[in-house]
Amino acid sequence: MKIRYKKSLVFSSLVFVLVVFIGFVERKDSERTLNSIEVNVKGIADVYFVNEKDILDAIKTEFPLLLPGISMKEVDLNKIEKKVELHPFVKNAEVFADLKGHLMIEITQYIPMARIVRPNAADGYISTEGKILPTSPQYTTRVMTLEGAYAESLLKLEDISSTHQDLMSLIDYIYADEFWKAQIVGLDIPKKTDIRMYQQVGKQVIEFGEAKDIEEKFKKINLFYEEILPAKGWNTYTRVNVKYKGQIVCE
Repeated sequence: MKIRYKKSLVFSSLVFVLVVFIGFVERKDSERTLNSIEVNVKGIADVYFVNEKDILDAIKTEFPLLLPGISMKEVDLNKIEKKVELHPFVKNAEVFADLKGHLMIEITQYIPMARIVRPNAADGYISTEGKILPTSPQYTTRVMTLEGAYAESLLKLEDISSTHQDLMSLIDYIYADEFWKAQIVGLDIPKKTDIRMYQQVGKQVIEFGEAKDIEEKFKKINLFYEEILPAKGWNTYTRVNVKYKGQIVCE
């Protein structure tokens, strides 16, 4: 009986301490006021489409009462998070406050990996996830360009990751390889089955065909670089066709 009584007493004491602690934390929390707002955009090389000042200005416009001294109980973190995520280049936003009343906004950006170019209308980007993004009048980034009627049609969509998986796989393949990323500067896509590649070094247009058998076709392009060009010279051919299985057609 004594042992049970001692255990019960210890348990009651712990519950009492916990209740007091929770009450203390809640009281301190209710006394907290907003001290400052800090925006941090996670850095990605050559991607500056989300500007800390622009985000801060947008928050101040949307929430004019969000000023230093306001009680933190009146700050709706979820609403602020949703507002920040309306920015087309914001992939994810996390909004939280520390014990000193500093409101922290951590932002992850979408990364563009190709730019769709239109001669008579606004361009757009394709992100690494396949999301279609607008361009910015303030910032640009050096990525592979896509031209042609088929490429332009992609700008009518919001996301191409599921509807255009073959094309996404091709863009991914080029973007992920340091050599091809530097060498293939543009794709001309007048229709789905007719992809042409333009190079950084070399005047030859690469007739790639449809975005299928990607690795096999790039092996043939490699063979063209490593064996055919050294033997025939860089200026011998203007077109290289790798559309057909087991063939490289040079003209």
